[in-house]
Amino acid sequence: MSTPQTHQLNVKGMSCQHCVKAVTQAVQAQDPQATLDVDLPQGRVTVHTVLPAAAVAQAIKEEGYEVAGT
Repeated sequence: MSTPQTHQLNVKGMSCQHCVKAVTQAVQAQDPQATLDVDLPQGRVTVHTVLPAAAVAQAIKEEGYEVAGT
């Protein structure tokens, strides 16, 4: 089992709680134990997960959001 990590990503295109739910579900589909803290005004997502940052970013991108930086 991998050690949990914390990733901070800037995500463009999130504007409401539906967006938060979509991003959360996308990441948790890959790691059901992942926890997310979403700051809508700043467009920042902090993810605590065993997934690498690239996998988290890819899951969010597949929901139609732009991801930049870690």
